[in-house]
Amino acid sequence: MWSYVLSRGFCQTVAEVRGRSYPTFGSVLRAFTTSSPRCGETSESVVTYSQLKTMLSNRDIQLFDVRNPDEHLAGRIPDAVNIPLGNLEESLKLSPEHFRQIFEVKAPGKDDNNIVFHCKSGTRSSKALDIARRLGFCRARHYKGGYSEWAEQEGK
Repeated sequence: MWSYVLSRGFCQTVAEVRGRSYPTFGSVLRAFTTSSPRCGETSESVVTYSQLKTMLSNRDIQLFDVRNPDEHLAGRIPDAVNIPLGNLEESLKLSPEHFRQIFEVKAPGKDDNNIVFHCKSGTRSSKALDIARRLGFCRARHYKGGYSEWAEQEGK
């Protein structure tokens, strides 16, 4: 019991030496193990409308629309490949050959820095980003504005 109390106290307190606060070993260890950068957790994970336009004009993008097929057919961003969110994980696990057969585009690589997901308003594309990062696509990003912003900016 005392070891539990002492260890909890040790990990949750800040040492004070000469009136200055210093983190304890436990808090440093906890910070190190919980805050080390994980796959792609950066502010650079969001693509803006202008960045998306540039990537599309340079033809330097692998754009995946994670909306449902009916939404994709009703209006889409040019060159976007429709992979509904519910199918994304299994699709990203396909072999490059099988991916190309199904979607008629090159399969994204785990080190590619031009993978962008989009949906209607950013919620599903954020989830898609989480799935992709969990699978090792650490440099993937998402277009937070989604098709709604795209259509508004493009006057559609």
